[in-house]
Amino acid sequence: MNWAEKDLKLIWHPCSQMKDYEELPPIIIDHGKGCCLYDIEGKEYIDIVSSWWCNLLGHCNPRINESIKAQLDKLEHVIFANFSHIPAITLCEQLIQIIPKGLTRFNFSDNGSAAVECALKMAFQYQYQTGNPKKKRFMCLTEGYHGETIGALSVGSMDLYAKIYKPMLMDAIHVEAPDCYRCPYGKCRDTCEAQCLERAGKAFLNYGEETCAIIVEPLLQGSAGMRIYPPVYLKKLRSLCSQYQVLLIADEIATGFGRTGKMFACDHAGITPDIMCISKGLTGGYMPMAITITTDKIYDAFYADYNEGRAFMHSHTYSGNPLGCSAALAVQKILKEDRILEQAAVRSAYLTEKLNTALLDHPNVGEIRHIGLIHAIELVTDKKTKTGFDGSLRLGYQIYKKALKHGLLLRPLGNVLYFNPPLIINEEEINKAVHRCFRAIHEVL
Repeated sequence: MNWAEKDLKLIWHPCSQMKDYEELPPIIIDHGKGCCLYDIEGKEYIDIVSSWWCNLLGHCNPRINESIKAQLDKLEHVIFANFSHIPAITLCEQLIQIIPKGLTRFNFSDNGSAAVECALKMAFQYQYQTGNPKKKRFMCLTEGYHGETIGALSVGSMDLYAKIYKPMLMDAIHVEAPDCYRCPYGKCRDTCEAQCLERAGKAFLNYGEETCAIIVEPLLQGSAGMRIYPPVYLKKLRSLCSQYQVLLIADEIATGFGRTGKMFACDHAGITPDIMCISKGLTGGYMPMAITITTDKIYDAFYADYNEGRAFMHSHTYSGNPLGCSAALAVQKILKEDRILEQAAVRSAYLTEKLNTALLDHPNVGEIRHIGLIHAIELVTDKKTKTGFDGSLRLGYQIYKKALKHGLLLRPLGNVLYFNPPLIINEEEINKAVHRCFRAIHEVL
């Protein structure tokens, strides 16, 4: 029995129909270096999706490796209630210098979904403890995705993940999200004034008094197909929230740490959310860690004598894990010292040029959109009508399989292929990735 057969005998893989593995068995990875992964037979795969968007600075980055190794010899973990450690404190000191101004308090957890759950509970309890007990509901954008736990699914709008669980979910208010590629107002995301925000305005008018918070993926709805909307939408949404005393939760789990060209997506709009969730790139994809960050105003609403029952009784075993903090500290050091965001901006322009040259004139490529190094290729049956391919064809999956044969790891979102590479990708790797993607598309279409 080979390794793939042993895997299939034992492991239930995430977000997968395991029957597909009969045709495409799991690929057993032996090691990684930079933007590439190598299987046990030595075959190379360019990890153009950063292993689910988390690998920020390349696989087996020597400086992150050393930081974790050094911490491992000192302290692997300690209970984070009434105990702390220098890496966690230092990390918060460094993060407070780069996050939106006004965010000051850090609550640690161990994954993005947990950070979202923390944010939802924090918002709910805050409203209750500040004289707004009627504010019990949450708003979210359609096509949004915020994780897989019950609370996170409740404020998502992707039926692929949530439909079967609807009897278990909270009754959230779903606001129609911007779809700039198929804008019903006939506007362009680069020049519009976010006319589509009128939908949110109506929702706030109807439900603002009973809404405690709205959660959004700022500027980029990832699982929806890398949908990109303009900063002006986020800026106006911030104003709506302030007007109706609705907390704004920014899910920066996928967009943080330079993915959108700025350190955080909120920076494009120049706004500060009331609560911000970060994870993925936080540790460079090395260690499971997430943080829910909020303001002194929200923190103070929980600060009282214990017997008043105002404490935030929310915890995770691995909160503030020292190994995760050491990885995150190394990431911050590399981002700053190596001027990673500046280099990524140059690579982003290069990738845009290469993809446009190779694919923009293809009859089935409707749009190539991008923000930072993230680029999305939306496939359509007709450019004029912008009609997508029938989902039953699983077109993206067919291209994914071809790309694997050519040494490129894609992870399509329906009819959308996307590049979301480590920020350290170089021009040679971009050239290879674009060529391999083009071959896969050509062979299927």
